[in-house]
Amino acid sequence: MELMNSSKLVRYISFAFVISGFAAGGYIYRGTFSVSEAKATPSVIPSVAESQQRPVKTLPDFAEIASKQGPAVVNISVSGSVKAGFSGFPGFPQVNPNDPLYEFFRRFQPPTPQNSVPTHGLGSGFIVSADGVILTNAHVVVEADEVIVKLTDKREFKAKVVGLDKLSDVAVLKIDAKDLPTVKIGDPQNARVGEWVVAIGSPFGFENTVTAGIISAKSRSLPDEGYVPFLQTDVAVNPGNSGGPLFNLNGEVIGINSQIFSRSGGYQGLSFAIPIDVAMKVEQQLLDHGKVSRGRLGVMIQEVNQQLADTFGLEKPAGALVSSVEKNSPAEKVGIEAGDVILKFNGKEISRSSDLPPLVSELSPGTIVNIELWRKGKIKNISMGVAEMKVSGEKGKASGEGKAELGITVRPLTPEERKQADVATGLLVESVGAGPAARAGIQTGDVILSVNGERTGSIEKLRSLVKRKGKRLALLILRDEQKMFVPLNLG
Repeated sequence: MELMNSSKLVRYISFAFVISGFAAGGYIYRGTFSVSEAKATPSVIPSVAESQQRPVKTLPDFAEIASKQGPAVVNISVSGSVKAGFSGFPGFPQVNPNDPLYEFFRRFQPPTPQNSVPTHGLGSGFIVSADGVILTNAHVVVEADEVIVKLTDKREFKAKVVGLDKLSDVAVLKIDAKDLPTVKIGDPQNARVGEWVVAIGSPFGFENTVTAGIISAKSRSLPDEGYVPFLQTDVAVNPGNSGGPLFNLNGEVIGINSQIFSRSGGYQGLSFAIPIDVAMKVEQQLLDHGKVSRGRLGVMIQEVNQQLADTFGLEKPAGALVSSVEKNSPAEKVGIEAGDVILKFNGKEISRSSDLPPLVSELSPGTIVNIELWRKGKIKNISMGVAEMKVSGEKGKASGEGKAELGITVRPLTPEERKQADVATGLLVESVGAGPAARAGIQTGDVILSVNGERTGSIEKLRSLVKRKGKRLALLILRDEQKMFVPLNLG
């Protein structure tokens, strides 16, 4: 169901045209004027021929896209119910549980059962097949008891949710209809930053609202949405726009409007769309199998910044830095280690860490891939099979004498702490004072696992590594059950 908050909305932008004109004015020249002077004075007014040669730039024709593609955009309304919780005692619904009378009523007059409160939501979608297949957002229809699709000709159909995928936020609906208008599918890979885009949807229930803007960025990775390389636009979108199409100027769908960033709950200039090629792959799997299978390597990764690039000897900040490797995963079986930097995946360069998850997830389990990685100053190539993604999470938390030259107090983990954190060795940070570690963001409770790829389980080993490794260090730490590299500059 459509959520009226800042994290799960979709958007369409109302666009205003400002027509600017010019006015001509006159003046009186007071002074002498000669013909020779006039001939010598260069002309500042372009000739008719010159003005005709200049290209005339006009705004794109959004009306054509709206008239041709609008009939394939649908309005979606959903209804469901949620439990309202304790509804009180008959005749005395407002009795506070802290009131002395509450116990009396509880003993001699049972409370009324929980009530189901009806809920309603709005969204948008678009027809991709003439026999009634419709794409929208998963969050529009999730947990809905009834889904009604309304066409532009005012016909309404009860829709069946064929399947939905929460990771990509894509859902497939089916209505019992034939010969429906459909959208044209485009290629988001060919879209360029700065190009005009058009959105059609139902913000706040206003059906077939047309808005426009430009592509602001491509391949955006959002928090908790690492498997979708979003298209960022400045198209205005609001509640009710979720699931609607994003068109290029050829009238082709290149994305599904899905989210906005907002502090107010409404449009604030940042809109995000799911690339249509990602959505179509999800649609095919949902139609064929009713679920989506994704590839998995079994690694945790993080971004490579300049400090980490210098520490690992890379020419520039690029790639995906492996911060931890899941036990018994495909990555562990082929020898991938924490500290490796994945530079290429199946021949495609990994410029940012966010480039990797979408490439892996779109592969079928069992696919053999080639990985080029950077390990201790050298290029290494590895071939491996991709496993199927599963919901998993290795639990482990270190609880937390000696001083290291980093400005921190550490001690070795006890056997119980190592078992709980599921690590072979490590040093617990008990306090952080002024110094390099504090500047790098090391916190009390962190567990230092390695320095520049070498494990450390004692204070003496940590001091030795710090002295031997130079001014630039990369500490692998465990924090809140997650492993990460922290670059540290002793200079």
